[in-house]
Amino acid sequence: MSKQSDKFNQGRLRSSNITVVISIALVLFLLGLFGLIVINAQSYADYIKEQLKLEAFFNDEYDPREQDKELARQQDYIDSLNVKHSFIKKTEYISKEKASQIAKNELGIDDNAIFEANIFPASVQITLQPEFVEPAKVDSIKKLIQADPIISEVVNDDELMTTVYNNIDKIRFWLMILAAIFLVIVMILINNSIRLRIYAKRFSIKTMQLVGARRRFIIQPFLLQSAVLGLLGAVLAIIALGGLWYYFANIVSLPWWNEDYYWLILILIVTGVFIALLSTAIATWRYLRLRTDQLY
Repeated sequence: MSKQSDKFNQGRLRSSNITVVISIALVLFLLGLFGLIVINAQSYADYIKEQLKLEAFFNDEYDPREQDKELARQQDYIDSLNVKHSFIKKTEYISKEKASQIAKNELGIDDNAIFEANIFPASVQITLQPEFVEPAKVDSIKKLIQADPIISEVVNDDELMTTVYNNIDKIRFWLMILAAIFLVIVMILINNSIRLRIYAKRFSIKTMQLVGARRRFIIQPFLLQSAVLGLLGAVLAIIALGGLWYYFANIVSLPWWNEDYYWLILILIVTGVFIALLSTAIATWRYLRLRTDQLY
């Protein structure tokens, strides 16, 4: 009879541990899914910012005999931009011929007789680092570039840039708010799962205390078990999340790996283990403080 009772208790304990691991894995999976959305929203925001380019027009050289020298001077200037300024991500030289072709494409014109060839000045398109794409910084960069004698004018779509910047900032703010709320929900769900597990062992906890075991001695095994369960739940969540993201990234042609994913993995592991430990310590300590008759 005793053996059957032990087997029953072991089976119930195993089932309880599996339930806790699955519960932790599910809530961490949802947290990780939200983390992927936040990370890729930032990447998409950076991509949009990179489309808001500056265009610096060179002073036009009308003397045909000086065209080669002017081209070399322009190229030297572009090379110096990439070396001197950290706010520049990349540059692209737009020759007169290419500028004319772009104008024809935008106007839907195929006939060269509509306007003279190469009437547009050469320019350099400047893609800024995403962190510099904000109205105040862009204005300072425009003044800095236009101060060079080789540049006649620096233009960009100020209105579009301001609109995009403000909207991206709002979206990022609300994503952070939702992430914080979701993290609180995750903590509550994991805490409830751990408390149910400790509740099932409340009589064992009290029995150990009644026979003279110290509180630290009682709590330590529960903390160790909960840390292992939290870690297992986090690993399962990461594996499931990685498989889902790999499949989705291949469908939509996105890079499946990002350096920020290291932080996401670390956050999931730390969250799973930390909340499991904290919930176990609080729940175990609570039952240690109760009287025997209060356990019922």
